[in-house]
Amino acid sequence: MSAESTVAWRPDVEGIAEVFRAHFEEHAYPMHTHDVWTLLTVDRGRIGYELGGERCDSTTRSVTLLPPHVAHDGHSLTAGGFDKRVIYLESRMLTGVGRAVGRPTLLDGPLRRRVDRLNGALTAPGEEFEAASRLALILERLQWHLDGNPQPPEMPRNRSVAHAFRDLLDGRVREGMTLEEAGRRLYVDPTHLVREFSREFGLPPHRYLIGRRVELARGMLLAGGTPAEVSVEAGFHDQSHLNRHFKSMVGTTPGRYARSGGTAARR
Repeated sequence: MSAESTVAWRPDVEGIAEVFRAHFEEHAYPMHTHDVWTLLTVDRGRIGYELGGERCDSTTRSVTLLPPHVAHDGHSLTAGGFDKRVIYLESRMLTGVGRAVGRPTLLDGPLRRRVDRLNGALTAPGEEFEAASRLALILERLQWHLDGNPQPPEMPRNRSVAHAFRDLLDGRVREGMTLEEAGRRLYVDPTHLVREFSREFGLPPHRYLIGRRVELARGMLLAGGTPAEVSVEAGFHDQSHLNRHFKSMVGTTPGRYARSGGTAARR
């Protein structure tokens, strides 16, 4: 990468205002504010900043959450600069600005891994439903920190919600649906939907939907459809999106799978 390299985009994921990636070697941010929450992770180097009159830092092990409307700066604490990934969250997604000022840097390994996976989903075309599912659990964890780490209440299982959500997904395999739409139809918070579905069926809803689409694609390929045609008909973003998940779940590419079916029929 060059001495300074940045990329930014706005994904089609409810609650995310912007995604920003940057590599800086010498750039230092002046004091400034945002009207959104700043969810930041560092992939290389170390970033120092001032927030609420306190000096803080972000490392490759931490997750940093900067609140809206609170001034902060930023600069490298290591030679060679830093690489960072930022997800700007709409202000309505979290509450607790005051506690965030007092504890912006979180040393939470599971949270860091969740944020890394979310960043991966945001980079891959066609993975908006996965990103939304991952974001729901991240928001729950962040709010847990902002609430002062209260003892989480015992939550009874709600199997009927999980099965109702699965029925909705089964009826919309090709078209899909957002977590917000499912939540409105079932009168349930999206985070609760993701949690209950995962507990009941042993995999998150985005993984379940991908599996259903791969099964649909298999039948279409064996019926003579081409990978390019099948990718659209089965609900994938494009052919490369189909290829990636098909290879992962079936162990071969859609093209080879289709040809093997034709060979078996001739035999």
